[in-house]
Amino acid sequence: MSHVTSRSRTGGEDPADDEPAGEGRTRRRLTAQVKDSLRDLRNQLAMLNRQVSGKVELKEIDLDCLDLISRNGPLTPSTLARRAGLHPATLTGILDRLEKAGWIARERDPADRRAVTLRALPDRGREMFRLFSGMNSAMDDICAGYSEAELKLIADFLARANDAGDTATRNLASS
Repeated sequence: MSHVTSRSRTGGEDPADDEPAGEGRTRRRLTAQVKDSLRDLRNQLAMLNRQVSGKVELKEIDLDCLDLISRNGPLTPSTLARRAGLHPATLTGILDRLEKAGWIARERDPADRRAVTLRALPDRGREMFRLFSGMNSAMDDICAGYSEAELKLIADFLARANDAGDTATRNLASS
């Protein structure tokens, strides 16, 4: 990718303007399409999560925290609060609901009886897996249509987009 820049019609610098006629415009259009598709995907996943949370009688934020515990656990409550971007007092109510409904267990650390870790319970995890099985199957089918090299590219793009979102979130939280 070229880092050479030139002035665009708006007076700003645009590296795409150094490309042959039409290529810069095509690149901007494709970049906008990628951003729009990511926004559409975020909305679709939010709607799917709302459906799932309704089926299991959890709030959406509870489902988010359960996912973090399931994928990254066992976690301490303070680690979960940091990863979820929640105040620890808010997290207490979420954990109470998840524990009462049998989704998680709070366990004392044998080395430090004051410390607590959060662990997702496997029986309820199977229920969650069943609810997301349609999306998981669809994703398997979509990925089957790509080569390993293409999947590496897509995985890299999504990881970098996730990192950008994390950075933007932290920057907004600190401003």
